[in-house]
Amino acid sequence: MALFSRRDLINKANSVVQKSYNTKTASKILNESYNAYNQFKTYDIFLSHSYQDAEVILGLKNTLEEMGYEVYVDWIEDRQMSRENVNAQTANQLRKRLKNCRSLFFATSDNSTDSKWMPWELGYYDGYRGKVAILPINNSSYQKDSFEGQEYLGLYNYVIENYRVLYIKYLDGSSKRYREWVSE
Repeated sequence: MALFSRRDLINKANSVVQKSYNTKTASKILNESYNAYNQFKTYDIFLSHSYQDAEVILGLKNTLEEMGYEVYVDWIEDRQMSRENVNAQTANQLRKRLKNCRSLFFATSDNSTDSKWMPWELGYYDGYRGKVAILPINNSSYQKDSFEGQEYLGLYNYVIENYRVLYIKYLDGSSKRYREWVSE
């Protein structure tokens, strides 16, 4: 079982871009899925991430969707929300969207430490439903299969992948398939 590799996710994003005959950027491809958004749709995963990681998030979103999961990415479905002007309306919109999701994955990256939204999303969803897991994006050139979270992230279980199946790795070292974990 392994963590998600940043390099593999970028390669995945590049593959998606190439399939569009190199006429579209990662951000453009992600934004096109806005048209298919349904405000009442239920998602498996709310993907909490840094907006600065568009290319990696494109690869991750597509990887998770190929595994059969419905993935919500806020700036795709709710483009009207301002990232610069954080206010109560923005928070209320995110609360509504979070309630349409069965779990939250906190995608760690070099940029995630600068995000003001990610800790808020994590705390809100942990208190609301409790189905929260860290999804570490490995920057290393070799495959890692464990994660030691920084500060408060080390308090949460984390996501690993094995043969195109998601598992939640518990802090005690045991693991459970995502579908079982989210249904508990």
